[in-house]
Amino acid sequence: MGVVGALVRAAFLVDAVYAESAREHGLTPQQGQLLCVLMGRSYVMGELGGLLRLAKSSLTGLVDRSERNGLVRRESCEADARAVRVALTAEGAVLAERFHAETCRRIDELPGGLSAGEREALAGLLGRVVLDNEAPPVFGEPG
Repeated sequence: MGVVGALVRAAFLVDAVYAESAREHGLTPQQGQLLCVLMGRSYVMGELGGLLRLAKSSLTGLVDRSERNGLVRRESCEADARAVRVALTAEGAVLAERFHAETCRRIDELPGGLSAGEREALAGLLGRVVLDNEAPPVFGEPG
């Protein structure tokens, strides 16, 4: 299998695990991603749209639905009165932690047939691809 096929198939594999984990936590994959991004800190809507690579209208809809479900809240931005920050609620933070931990556990099982050295090599190579392409930090490392 070539690198293109392997990367595309791996992406589909990870997406499937992510979607299944989100569904089991009562989330859409997009809501799961939003919660994971917000685990580290709150973001202004514009920053959030850039990280999630969503158009303004799509992001607004995602935040609206998540807010209605009690997972996030909008806050005023001290630095810019016109901007709105999005932050996790207490309920959202608990769900984000659970979802993140379970999803990490499941993804960590995917390369289960590799030796420790192979896993380390895979992590190093994929890490370089991610960094070289400036992929946004939308899902942090466990722990």
